[in-house]
Amino acid sequence: VLLHFRFREHPMERGNHTLITEFVFQGFSSFGEHQLTLFVVFLALYTLTLAGNVVIVTIISVDRHLHTPMYFFLSMLSSSETVYTLVTLPRMLSSLVGMNQSISQAGCATQMFFFVTFGITNCFLLTAMGYDRYVAICNPLRYSVIMNKRECVQLVGGACSIGLIVAMTQVTSVFRLPFCATKVAHFFCDIRPVMKLSCIDTSVNEILTVIISVLVLVVPMGLVFISYVLIISTILKIPSAQGRKKAFATCASHLTVVIVHYGCASIAYLKPKSENTRDQDQLISVTYTVITPLLNPVVYTLRNKEVKDALLRATGRKLP
Repeated sequence: VLLHFRFREHPMERGNHTLITEFVFQGFSSFGEHQLTLFVVFLALYTLTLAGNVVIVTIISVDRHLHTPMYFFLSMLSSSETVYTLVTLPRMLSSLVGMNQSISQAGCATQMFFFVTFGITNCFLLTAMGYDRYVAICNPLRYSVIMNKRECVQLVGGACSIGLIVAMTQVTSVFRLPFCATKVAHFFCDIRPVMKLSCIDTSVNEILTVIISVLVLVVPMGLVFISYVLIISTILKIPSAQGRKKAFATCASHLTVVIVHYGCASIAYLKPKSENTRDQDQLISVTYTVITPLLNPVVYTLRNKEVKDALLRATGRKLP
């Protein structure tokens, strides 16, 4: 039996504001009869994402040929992407088939915390992967010394720590606000849609969100850009065409994921406030919550020869 919980107002009041204890997602209600189609499409994409990332983590852990810093970072990224999708997509899918669309304030804060944590962790893991490619191509003789196991673990730990710190800062600042409305114009508890429910002016929170977005998006993008400028200048100095092609091939997968990931996140969090309609905002959100996590396993399995060879070895087939 499906139970539909309506918004409840607590009889207590905080100042002149009713104490809100529950929010309701509006989700894709504007799509009407197309919601079932969206459910089928998103479920298929979600299943592919989970399966793809599980395959990548498994194949990297069991194939000794992939026990290198590059694939260590890739397995961490795939693990992080898996949890990242688990935070938002199951609830979105359930709302598309008419199940409970309400969420407690504590549940909303928890969802936002994990969404921000793993979203930012992914950004900095991609930066670490860019640094790894820079060292491999620009300083190959010292690669094994610089990218040792301790350094790799520290880079991953740093990425996770930044994610946790930013998430605690953002969630604390948002949920200290008094809320007067209950309808979240989104399919999960993202920062801006929840802030719009506040009774008071949120300019300070908006400024904080922009500052944090710049620090966690523009700074990593800048570092990756500098890495690739140095990488490309080094590759162009390689005398043989075959050598240049091989060097470019090792970076192509990472660069593809970086462009889509940072591009979507920048559009979502660096654009001016209220520039897009609700449907446009949700379309952008679908891109970075559904499409981008799927891109990682697709790109690294279809474009990466070492991963494809590892899959062939795992299935007992002969390498071409």
